Amino acid sequence: MRDVHGFAADGFDGVRAAFAAAVDGPDGDPDAQLAVFQQGRKVVDLWASPDGENAITALFSTAKGAAHLVVAMLVQDGTLKLDQPVSEVWPEFSGFGKEHLTLRELLGHRSGVIGVDGGFTNEELADDRLLAARLAGQRPFWEPWTAYGYHAFVIGALTGEVVRRATGRSIQEHFEERIRAPRGLDFFLGLPESEESRFLPVLPPTRRKGRMRGDTLIGVAFNANAPQVDDMGEFLVGFANTRNTRALGPASSGGVGNARGVAGVYAAAIGDGTTPPLLTGDTIAEFTTPQDAGIDLVTHERNHFALGFEVTSHAYPELGTDSFGHAGATGTQSFADPASGIAYSYVRRRFSTGGGGGAPENTGLIAAVMEAASQGRGGPSAGPAAFFPEVSP
Repeated sequence: MRDVHGFAADGFDGVRAAFAAAVDGPDGDPDAQLAVFQQGRKVVDLWASPDGENAITALFSTAKGAAHLVVAMLVQDGTLKLDQPVSEVWPEFSGFGKEHLTLRELLGHRSGVIGVDGGFTNEELADDRLLAARLAGQRPFWEPWTAYGYHAFVIGALTGEVVRRATGRSIQEHFEERIRAPRGLDFFLGLPESEESRFLPVLPPTRRKGRMRGDTLIGVAFNANAPQVDDMGEFLVGFANTRNTRALGPASSGGVGNARGVAGVYAAAIGDGTTPPLLTGDTIAEFTTPQDAGIDLVTHERNHFALGFEVTSHAYPELGTDSFGHAGATGTQSFADPASGIAYSYVRRRFSTGGGGGAPENTGLIAAVMEAASQGRGGPSAGPAAFFPEVSP
């Protein structure tokens, strides 16, 4: 069995064993990482590669969780109103019924504007301002608010433009200033050049993903209707491994970091018992309420979204109904579970062959984490360092 590096607090030995088994599995990633905080304290920090302790990689849609944490904070502040029409702060977002769409409905992936006719260039996909300009006048692919479907490459640009119009600052700027920088977290929406030496390029799956039809809703959402997209796996790998994508950090698809950094963001969201959480209980309740129990028109998942965040408890029944997070394309999975105080992030560098969303091994990893957490071990006094450096022992 492959050696596993890092630490697991007392009571979390089963998590180390589950991680080692996942890495050694038939679809295992030799560069995988796992980090868990409980009540804001680090209880698991594991990596598979000997030189992977401080490595960072592309996290794809994990960015959506960071972006919508920003939106939740701005709603909590009173800066944004969930039931205000988007067009009141972004007048260009109009036509075809879009002018009546509220921010709440937009966050629920109900706009129907999942892409544009003819697709985006890679340069557009990397730049939320360019995406928003193309999307503002686009005819929706279904009548707004009547159904929902995953806005894979565009939701962060849409909600981000609302943030920019309302505050004069981008989601990326808010995330950096209010969440990432004060805590020194290795999770970036816009990777500085100074951090490039730590970046490990993402790797393709062990089998080709193949061509996705561009005349389907899922094809439009994943930009398969663009002329430069042939093999979907090659396209995604090339997009993430481009410096321009990492530098601009598009809020739908451009997160870069490691498991420790992402878990740290979710730990900050729900608090550590001594430092106020970024989100109040009322805000968490609002943003974790499922928006539609029906079928996602793009992914065909059921009960897929709350407000901006994915509903995680339907995939992992050990979690509370107010858990919230977001997966990433390589099979990365990350979330906060307020009921248990657990913040979790599993990061893969190589694309999983298990399809979209969190890779299959997350099921066993999360079960092991929640079993350890339920035993009441590894609580606030566990781990070699507190999450918040300024109060570390």
